Amino acid sequence: MRVRLTGIVAVLLGAVIAMSAVALPAAAATTPHAAPTAGCPKPAQRDDGTIHLTGCMADTSKKPAAPVEGVKIAVEDDQGKVVGEATSDKDGRFDILLGDTIDVLGKKYIVKIDKASLPEGSELRNPDQLRLEASTNLEADISITFPIGEVAGETGTATQALQLLVGGIVFSLLLAMASLGLSMIFGTTGLTNFAHGELVTFGALAAFGIDSLPGQIRIGGADVTVVVGVVAAFLLSGLFGWLQDRVLWAPLRKRGTGLVAMMIVSIGLSIFLRNIYQYFAGGDSKNYSQFSSPAPYQIGPILITSKDLIVIALSTVVLALATLALQRTRTGKAMRAVADNPALAASSGINVERVISIVWVGGAALAGLSGVLLGLTQGFDYQIGFKILLLVFAAVTLGGLGTIWGAIIGSFIIGIFIEVSTLVVPAELKFVGALVVLIVVLLIRPQGLLGRAERVG
Repeated sequence: MRVRLTGIVAVLLGAVIAMSAVALPAAAATTPHAAPTAGCPKPAQRDDGTIHLTGCMADTSKKPAAPVEGVKIAVEDDQGKVVGEATSDKDGRFDILLGDTIDVLGKKYIVKIDKASLPEGSELRNPDQLRLEASTNLEADISITFPIGEVAGETGTATQALQLLVGGIVFSLLLAMASLGLSMIFGTTGLTNFAHGELVTFGALAAFGIDSLPGQIRIGGADVTVVVGVVAAFLLSGLFGWLQDRVLWAPLRKRGTGLVAMMIVSIGLSIFLRNIYQYFAGGDSKNYSQFSSPAPYQIGPILITSKDLIVIALSTVVLALATLALQRTRTGKAMRAVADNPALAASSGINVERVISIVWVGGAALAGLSGVLLGLTQGFDYQIGFKILLLVFAAVTLGGLGTIWGAIIGSFIIGIFIEVSTLVVPAELKFVGALVVLIVVLLIRPQGLLGRAERVG
């Protein structure tokens, strides 16, 4: 089994390295390390006990997006008093000091833009959106933006639906990797792991730690910092999963702890890890140094970026190899045997604890890789895994708890559904659809689409 496991890990790791090494540097060529012409540069980290309101003004109708200078911004408190004003600089950035953290934390502000200060030929994407609300709920700077650019003609509903479908496919692939990891762990241990979202966050933060090292990691003149970050996150996430099982879950299993008690432990672990992440990484949003604003490719009426293409290719290869490993290899068959009947698997000579340890390594590695790629597509903070945990549970429940294909199919249904649903519901409410789907499935078909009904009692 050790030989088979080594082969599985080698193939998966080889796929991650190969796809990253081929695709990521090519995409990076369009947006050099911290290139100011690709949009607004990333602001420097600040830890001086103050909270600022920062933003970026960029003309997104140009490729790459061009910084817009001279746009006037004002901030008012909830009493209508102006607390700060600023004008975007040559890089398109503005920075307004709100005050010391202890004085402004928990307050609400209104951010206003002076429409007359926009350069000639540029307008707000939404001409009626001249003010935004902002709240200081975290000990971190607030980042806002008013999308600007030449106003184009109205986009048809069909075109919008196609564009949202592409976004849904990209998100579904990332959701599928996280869901497959959760389904594997549930299938072999019966644990409903509410700390699975923190495995996703760990991967994103591990890659960010590599990316934040001084200087650049270069091979043959190419900047491969993010490539190394992706590979390191994949490996470190697997190690983190093994460590969790070795230190916490294995001792609980040996003591005969019930699944309900273990589920409650996972909730506590989730809260603990989330606070640890916030303490060390801060509460502000983060982005990797490369791929800040790649110019999109146009395929018919659809726009797609190099980041999306990379995510689609890498996720598809990893998911394909993972499912093949689970279905065709001896280790994969042992996993399914343990999932069906642990006692019978043990009596037939399978080392159940070793199989469970392998599952934790693989499930955590998939979750970590999902977090890295999710951070590449949209940025992230210390709660990125927690924010998508509901969607992961909805996908796994819809497809069928503990099933391989169920987790993947459920992820595609949920991912595409929540993105396309924004045609008719506000984007802020799109995750509510996943909750509705979860409730309906539990009422009509509790075992999920591909799950098996089981006798209770």
